[in-house]
Amino acid sequence: MPIDLPALRRHAVARSLFPPISLPQALRRLGFVQADPIRAPARAQDLTLRHRVRDYRAGDLEQRFPRLALEEDFFVNYGFVPRHVHALMHPRQAREPWDRAQRERARQVLAFVHERGSVHPREVEAFFQHGKALNWFGGTANASTQLLDAMHYRGLLRVARREGGTRCYAPRPPHDAPADPEAALDALIDIAVAKYAPLPKATLSYLVSRLAVAVPQWRDRRPAAFARVRARLAQGLVDGVAWYWPAGENPASSRHAPDDAVRLLAPFDPVVWDRLRFELLWGWAYRFEAYTPAPKRKLGYYALPLLWRDQVIGWGNLAQREGRVHAQIGYVAGRAPRDAGYRRALDDELARLETFLQPR
Repeated sequence: MPIDLPALRRHAVARSLFPPISLPQALRRLGFVQADPIRAPARAQDLTLRHRVRDYRAGDLEQRFPRLALEEDFFVNYGFVPRHVHALMHPRQAREPWDRAQRERARQVLAFVHERGSVHPREVEAFFQHGKALNWFGGTANASTQLLDAMHYRGLLRVARREGGTRCYAPRPPHDAPADPEAALDALIDIAVAKYAPLPKATLSYLVSRLAVAVPQWRDRRPAAFARVRARLAQGLVDGVAWYWPAGENPASSRHAPDDAVRLLAPFDPVVWDRLRFELLWGWAYRFEAYTPAPKRKLGYYALPLLWRDQVIGWGNLAQREGRVHAQIGYVAGRAPRDAGYRRALDDELARLETFLQPR
């Protein structure tokens, strides 16, 4: 069977939307789950996991996090990674070193966290009274919170739990750096590829470049790592674009036939995360508009891409009122499919969402 865009589209959907499994199994298989604080009607990590975890409910990840072999950390974005992935990235050497005063503040806070076992940021602020500091977008924030975030990024602290969405920190046990940095970097790239394949060459390059945030200490090793990953992946040229996927997989396999299901996907779901791939596979531009001024939005504040079989045919803006999910659906073609099975499949998806949003 020839490898063409329809085959790549079916491959992308089938390999990512695998039959639901347990939460630990899904986290290991995904390798990384991107996090986002917006809840509309649930957070992105929950919207991603509900398609892949049996009987998943909104908030399950946060509730079970302290008992899972899981860490919050930067990967290609910020999110949740299994501990074996976390270990590949540490000890992390930040690009901007601290001055002497900041190192002393971090030393004092680390001793305070060791003494308490775990801390909420307001405990640190109340004890040290570090005051305010500029944040990255020009506003102000508690300097203690910024210091805790920086200590977490450098691997001095770990997220122990969340309280109302706020990260609470505990000391992170130190460990040695990977013995073979090149092998560790290759492993990180393979985790990203396994999650987002099949992917065009430009996206593969982008993923490798994004690891500069995860492992800044290996920035100079990335060009060689990019050459190695291109050599070990399977690849094909489709309509002038070079595509890559893990060796041993066949995008044209008949096993990738889509099911008759509607799925409303998180804006950062691996099926739709890469906007370049999205436009190549589905022929229209999806945009995340939560931070776009309301008058300029075209799809909506938190529009969820709507997948029907293997086609993303539109988007949905959802709201929960009195236990019911209310959906405003938009279509690229301007109207819903005429297929009688589509209406039933959409109703089934909205019913699944209502169950997903109900507390246990």
